[in-house]
Amino acid sequence: MNAHRGGALEELIAIVGPTAVGKTELAVALARKLNGEIVSADSRQIYRGMDIGTAKPTRDELRQAPHHLIDIRDPDQSFSLAEFYDLALAAIADIRSRGRVPLLVGGTGQYLAAILEGWQIPRVAPQPALRAELEQIAMQEGPTALHARLAAVDPVAASRIPPSNVRRVIRALEVYLVSGEPISRLQERQPPPFRPRTIWLHRPRSELYARADARIERMIAAGLVEEVAALLARGYDWSLPAMSSLGYVQFRPYFAGQADLTSCIERLRFDTHAFIRRQEMWFRRLPNLEIWTPDHPDWRAIIA
Repeated sequence: MNAHRGGALEELIAIVGPTAVGKTELAVALARKLNGEIVSADSRQIYRGMDIGTAKPTRDELRQAPHHLIDIRDPDQSFSLAEFYDLALAAIADIRSRGRVPLLVGGTGQYLAAILEGWQIPRVAPQPALRAELEQIAMQEGPTALHARLAAVDPVAASRIPPSNVRRVIRALEVYLVSGEPISRLQERQPPPFRPRTIWLHRPRSELYARADARIERMIAAGLVEEVAALLARGYDWSLPAMSSLGYVQFRPYFAGQADLTSCIERLRFDTHAFIRRQEMWFRRLPNLEIWTPDHPDWRAIIA
C-alpha cells in the first residue's frame, strides 16, 4: 500500500470504523510499514486515567507506532471540536515535516468529518452559564422543545442534529446566541489541504457485536470497574462530559447503589451495540470512501 498516489496535494490516509472492528491493530501495522505516526480521532482517548473503558492502545502498540492526541486532558478539563481540529492539523503537518506519514485513525464521526471534509469550526468559547440555562430548559420542557428553539433560528442545523442529541443542540444554540450567526453557516466547508483517502473497516454487524461483547469481558477482567471507582475517588463526578462516556456512565447506578454489577454490564453491552449502529451513519458521509472487509487483500497483507 502506497502513502501517495501522485498529484499536487499529499494524500492523507484515514482509517475509520466502529468500535471493536480492529482499527488499532491495522493502524499500528500500517504505520510500521509506512514509517508513519497515528493521529487519534477519538473524543474519549484524550482523557488521562480513562484507559480501559476507552480501549486506548496498549503500551506495546504505543511503542510500535507514535500516537498523537491521546492523554492530553484531565477528565475535568474541557475539549472542543475546534481544539481537536487545530491540534490534529498541527500534528499532521508536524509528522510530514519530519518525513513521516500521518495516519488519521478513530471512530468519532464528528472529528473525522471535520478534518476530512474541511469544516470551518465556529470560534465560540464554551459559555457555562448559558449551557446550564439551556440544559435546564431541556430538563423542564424536554429535548424536543429545545430542538424547536434551534429550528427557529437555524433550521439547517436542526435538520442535521436529532433532538435526542441534547449536547449538540445546546452547542448550536450557544453559537447562535453568542455570535448571532447560525452554526450551519459558520461550519461551511473548504477543501482540506490534502487528498483524503478514507478506509472504512467493516464487519458484519453480528460479528461486530460479538467482538464488542468479548472486549467488554476483557475490560471487566482488566479492571474497568476499578478504573471508574478510581476516577470517582479523585473527584471526577458524573456531571463531567468525560464521565458520560460509553464504558463509564453505565456504572453510575452501581456506584449509587441502585443496580447490581451484572445489570450495568448488560447495559454497557446494549449501549455499545447502539453506538456501533450510530457510528456507521457518520462513516457513510466521509469523502473518498473505500470499504475494507477482513478478506480485503490489503487488510490481510498489512497485518500479516
